[in-house]
Formats: sequence, C-alpha cells, structure tokens
Amino acid sequence: MYNSIEVLVKSKKTIFSITDLAVLWKINNKDTLKAKVYYLTQKKKIKRLHQGIFAVDEDYNKFELAGKLKNPSYISLETVLAKENVIFQYNSKITSISNLGGEYHINGDDYKYRKIKDSVLYNNSGLEVKDNYTIASKERAFLDMLYFNKEYYFDNLSDMDWKKCKEIVKIYKNNNLSNRLNKYVRQK
Repeated sequence: MYNSIEVLVKSKKTIFSITDLAVLWKINNKDTLKAKVYYLTQKKKIKRLHQGIFAVDEDYNKFELAGKLKNPSYISLETVLAKENVIFQYNSKITSISNLGGEYHINGDDYKYRKIKDSVLYNNSGLEVKDNYTIASKERAFLDMLYFNKEYYFDNLSDMDWKKCKEIVKIYKNNNLSNRLNKYVRQK
C-alpha cells in the first residue's frame, strides 16, 4: 500500500485517472485495479474527486484537475485573462475550452467548459503545456473570449501582443472574429 502511494507521489502528477493508476501500478486486470482503488479510497490513502479521477491528498493542482475532467481541454477565458491582469473582475471559477461544454463543482471549486470546434481545440497556437495541463496565452484567451462574447469588456489591453493575436486569429477561420480583433488593433 505505501509503495503504491509512493509511486503516485514520485510521478510528479497530482491528479490521476483510473488509466493513470493502472499504468503507474502496472495492473492489467480491471477487477484487481478496482479492488485496489476501492481499498485505498476506503483507507483514505487516495481521494476520489470525480468518477474515475483521484488525488493523493487535498493539495492537488486545480488546473491539472480541469484538464482531467474534460480531455482534451485547455485553461482559458476568464481564468487566464484574470491571471494576466487583462480583466480585474474576480471569478474563482476555472474556465476552460473543450469539445463539450459543461460545469462541475468539486471540493468547493467550480469548473466551467465552453465548447469550441475541433479545428480550434486541436490547434496548439498560443497554448502551453505545463505541469500536466494545457493553458492558453493571454492572446489566445483574449481571442477565445472575443469568439464567445463579442461585447466583452477588457480592463487592460496594454500588454497585449497584437502581432501574436493576428497570427492566432487565423486558426478560428472566422471573419467576424478577425474584424473584431482589427477594431481593437486600430484602437491601440
């Protein structure tokens, strides 16, 4: 049992899918895996956060959980814009982009997903993989927000890299979005 937890801790992940556990513990038999997971959750050695998603303790990475709840997905919209001081309104909800929309409430935290077309979702322009999750740059998050909400108010666009925005906007293949971006570029 201790060895199983040690393997998880050494993995450098804080969130584990049932598939992750099977690989890390080298268990091929589904019944054996289910029994081990059940035993460890009952003994409070691992914590079930959602169906098929576990953590070793309460000190898990919330962005990593957001990436596991819906895969593929990436952190974007208000979460990135607030982190980058583009918007000042505080919102504790973790917002992501995925191929399906949805909302989850886990351990007092809210996770919201907006659906976007696959051609945008699977394009890595303006995305960065770090610490077991994917997050948008402020330019990609800005464009995502403009894509979903053409009237959104941004508090601070002074550090926006408009050249990056003009490159990234091409992935959306959306003339209205390009026109909205051009209005912001002309205002700077």
